[in-house]
Amino acid sequence: MGGTHVNPWLLAAIIAAVVIAVVIKRIIGEPVSVKDLFAAPVILIVIGSVSLAKKSDLTGTDLTWVITGTVLGVALGALRGATIRLTDKGGFLWQRYDGRTFLTLIGTLAVAAGFNVLAVAMGLHEEARPLQLSIGASFLGESLVVGWRGLASGIPFAPARTR
Repeated sequence: MGGTHVNPWLLAAIIAAVVIAVVIKRIIGEPVSVKDLFAAPVILIVIGSVSLAKKSDLTGTDLTWVITGTVLGVALGALRGATIRLTDKGGFLWQRYDGRTFLTLIGTLAVAAGFNVLAVAMGLHEEARPLQLSIGASFLGESLVVGWRGLASGIPFAPARTR
């Protein structure tokens, strides 16, 4: 029996559900724990990287654009992370998306879309752009800035939730 293959539509639905859940939680407001900050970005980056590694026909041009796009994603996520409202709630750090965060999100999505159009026009193969890697890089940039701001605030991070 060969390796398991996940249906791309199922994978897309799972990723969309995770992203929607994260955004909804952050609109409502949620405690900031190190695990919650970094689990989703790391998982998405690993999925995207594995997907990329399985491609046998990647070119140097593809890799250059993917690496550049990943760095851009981290930077755009960091910009978004600078707009997230951090507060002390019950003695722990909480985060919440507000209007500035969504305005920044719209702007960063436009920049990322423009970058992707340029990358494809300049030779990036469409199939060499794992969406999971892009989303994970963006969330990583956001998490790094929120984590740094949280440390600078002196407000303790929330303990990791046990499930």
